[in-house]
Amino acid sequence: MIPRANDLGQRAGTPRRTKLAALFNEGLADVSAAARNYHVAVVFGWQDIAQRYRRSKVGAFWITISVAVMIGMLSLLFGALFRAPLHEFLPFVALGIILWTFIASMLTEGCTAFIEASGMILQTRLPLFTHILRITWRNLIILGHNLIIVPIVLTVMLRFPEPVWLLALPGFALVLINVTWMSLLLAIFSTRFRDITQAIQSLIQIAFFTTPIMWMPQTLSERAPQALIELNPFFHLLSLVRSPLLGHSPSVNSWLICIGLAVTGWVATLMIFGRFRWRLPYWL
Repeated sequence: MIPRANDLGQRAGTPRRTKLAALFNEGLADVSAAARNYHVAVVFGWQDIAQRYRRSKVGAFWITISVAVMIGMLSLLFGALFRAPLHEFLPFVALGIILWTFIASMLTEGCTAFIEASGMILQTRLPLFTHILRITWRNLIILGHNLIIVPIVLTVMLRFPEPVWLLALPGFALVLINVTWMSLLLAIFSTRFRDITQAIQSLIQIAFFTTPIMWMPQTLSERAPQALIELNPFFHLLSLVRSPLLGHSPSVNSWLICIGLAVTGWVATLMIFGRFRWRLPYWL
C-alpha cells in the first residue's frame, strides 16, 4: 500500500518537532538551574558594583547624578523646542530616560556577558544563564539608584500617587522578562560574531532618537508615519511603566505586543540556546 502524502508529511514533521522540543528543554534546563542557584548571580552582581565604584565616596550614585543632569538639560532644551508644558514634559522625559538607560544597558552588556565571563565559563560548570542573571541583577541595582529621581520629579510637578500607578509593577515585570531573553540571545550571537556588539550599540543609539523619549507622540505632525511609534517595540515596553506613572493606563495594544514578544522571544531563544550552548566555550 502506497502511503498518502499527508502520512509522509506527518512522519517527516514529527522528528523535527521532537528535535525542537529537545532543544527547548535543554535551554530551559540551563535557565532553570541558574534560577535555582540565583544567589550565585546575586553575589557576582554585587561584586561587580563594588569593584566598579571602589574607593568612590558617591559610588553608583554618580550614575544617578549624571542621569539627573541629563534629564534636566534635555527637558529644558526639548521642552522649549517642542513648546511642551514643563509639568507634563519633565516627568515624561525623566521616566523615559531612566527606563531606557536600564533597557540599553541590559542589551549592550548582554552582548559581552559570556565574553567577559570567559575565564569562569572555561574553568567552572556553572549554568551559562547565571551570567545573564548577573548582568540583570547588576543593572537592577543601578536602576534602583536612578529611581530615586522619580518621586522627586513627580512631587515637584505635583503628581501624587494614584491607583493606576500599580499597573507599573506588572508592566515592569514584563519589561524585565523581555530584556532578559534579548540579552541572552545577543550574548549567544555576539560570542560567535564579535562585530554584533558594535552593531547593537549603533542600533541602540538610533532607537533612542526614534523612540518617544525626548519627544512626545502627540508632537508628531499628521504627516509623520504613525508606524514609527506603533511598530517600535521599545515604545510599548516603555509605555507599560511610564503611562501608569503619568496617570494613564497602557493601551491594550501595548500589553498584547509585549506579551507576544515575551512568549515568542523566550521560545525561540531557548531553542537557539539549547542548540548552541555546548559550542559557546569553543567560541570564547
